[in-house]
Amino acid sequence: MSLADELLADLEEAGDEGEDGLYPEEERDSDGEPNQGSADGGLEDIPEEMEVDYSKAESVASIAKLRNSKQFSEIIDKISEYIGKQRKNSEVSGPVEADPEYRLIVAANNLTVEIDNELNIIHKFTRDKYSKRFPELESLVPDSLDYIRTVKELGNNLEKCKNNETLQQILTNATIMVVSVTASTTQGSLLSEDELKQLEEACDMALELNQSKHRIYEYVESRMSFIAPNLSIIVGASTAAKIMGIAGGLTNLSKMPACNLMLLGAQRRTLSGFSSTSLLPHTGFIYHCDVVQSLPPDLRRKAARLVASKCTLASRVDSFHESSDGKVGYDLKEEIERKFDKWQEPPPVKQVKPLPAPLDGQRKKRGGRRYRKMKERLGLTEIRKHANRMTFAEIEDDAYQEDLGFSLGQLGKSGSGRVRQAQVNEATKARISKSLQRTLQKQSMTYGGKSTVRDRSSGTSSSVAFTPLQGLEIVNPQAAEKKVAEANQKYFSNMAEFLKVKKEAKM
Repeated sequence: MSLADELLADLEEAGDEGEDGLYPEEERDSDGEPNQGSADGGLEDIPEEMEVDYSKAESVASIAKLRNSKQFSEIIDKISEYIGKQRKNSEVSGPVEADPEYRLIVAANNLTVEIDNELNIIHKFTRDKYSKRFPELESLVPDSLDYIRTVKELGNNLEKCKNNETLQQILTNATIMVVSVTASTTQGSLLSEDELKQLEEACDMALELNQSKHRIYEYVESRMSFIAPNLSIIVGASTAAKIMGIAGGLTNLSKMPACNLMLLGAQRRTLSGFSSTSLLPHTGFIYHCDVVQSLPPDLRRKAARLVASKCTLASRVDSFHESSDGKVGYDLKEEIERKFDKWQEPPPVKQVKPLPAPLDGQRKKRGGRRYRKMKERLGLTEIRKHANRMTFAEIEDDAYQEDLGFSLGQLGKSGSGRVRQAQVNEATKARISKSLQRTLQKQSMTYGGKSTVRDRSSGTSSSVAFTPLQGLEIVNPQAAEKKVAEANQKYFSNMAEFLKVKKEAKM
């Protein structure tokens, strides 16, 4: 068998496996996993391109069968019986799940979910049918109920958009203006009488189902006050009924941790035909309740965690029929509101405070001769003062002729290159001894033409001199320098003294 024949055989086997239906492509979700359906009837996981086309359906009753079902009529009739009765908390004894009215509340809660699915089917049916007359209306009115009301009001006559009071109660003025302008330029064709009758029947069914849903909500809210009073005080009766219905009862809800309770009602994907940009992940009924939504968006997730933890405590209290007056619920709600206020407080203004007084007290100093001698020994001498002082805008010479950057400052820059005056410490008035001064003077005397940093003489000095009479003449520079040094020593030395002092005669 050739390579091409083997490839064809593999492709045929793969096609057979797909027909046998391991996981067909249309039954997988966006993550590639097999779709297991959803609690809302499976409509959330249907891709938009795979939606059923209802434009060829004969009537809305053939696709929307909830209103005429036996379950719907039984629940509505029981609600009509119970809605006029007033019940007290003391009438509930034992597990709340055993109460017949509680079972009705759970069934009514589940019925509202089915009503929402049915409304989406009717909206899809109406949209497919009315797109023949006004295809642009779908993008102008995204809300399903508003779209159904608008279709029922307009019908075949699109000129009703202008100055229509009924339409003004459904849509905003800006939307009405856009709809009227678009209706004047639409390419749709007129509908037949049968199509108009089908649309009117679908709109009436949708509005009736919506009215039944609101009636169920009102009943459930009125009965939550004696089933779960503390939980209803925190998140409201409607939200309390929703999370109880999903959890499977108040007892199951009380056994649930707060982290799981916060995710009750979270939608994995939006309903088919709507955008998924507004869907927040891991947000359930508690996140969308009024208590959490009253806060700024950046605090809502944190608030949902807090409310979920308090709802867990309240549900445990309600499951044991304690605090029937709702005192625990009021206390928990006050605690939640205090924390909400604390989170939204502005940060305190920072006050500029002076530095505190140092902790070190005044040190005791020893006085007397020993302390004065120590100051004399460690005091700053005049030589060190001159060495530390630098001349402005003058390049200093390195004392060691290296890259250390150590200079003598203004020491020895007063003309002759020597410190002439006697070195006296101003603080102690202590004079340098004469023997030390002589030693310093002998060390400072220079002979010959050597180049040093001290005398600043050139390194090119020589014993050959030019004279105007004899021309080149060899001289001894050391002898000449020695004469000058002796003359200076005689007249300008610090050790020079008057040999003879003549006393003036007294008059």
